[in-house]
Amino acid sequence: MPFSPEYNDWDQFIQLINRAIETGQHELLLGTMLTPDERDALVTRANILSELLKGELSQRQMSQELGVGIATITRGSNELKAKSEQEKCQIAELLLKPQ
Repeated sequence: MPFSPEYNDWDQFIQLINRAIETGQHELLLGTMLTPDERDALVTRANILSELLKGELSQRQMSQELGVGIATITRGSNELKAKSEQEKCQIAELLLKPQ
């Protein structure tokens, strides 16, 4: 029987995440799928996007504060530039919302 992967694209993966959230198993799923380094990288990326949206620090300052290369900051900046203003507002609401 030929191999047929369960998940073939990003949309299917997002549906998996949504199912995990609906059943309260998102921490289990993501904790199992991601290594500690990958989890740390996601936290760093969230901080990069947050700082870019705030607009208070230069990319060089962000690089130094977050301990990542300027190229990493630039990639985050380019992703934000590719988003519409509405999408940027939605991302800001998610990332900058008080805990």
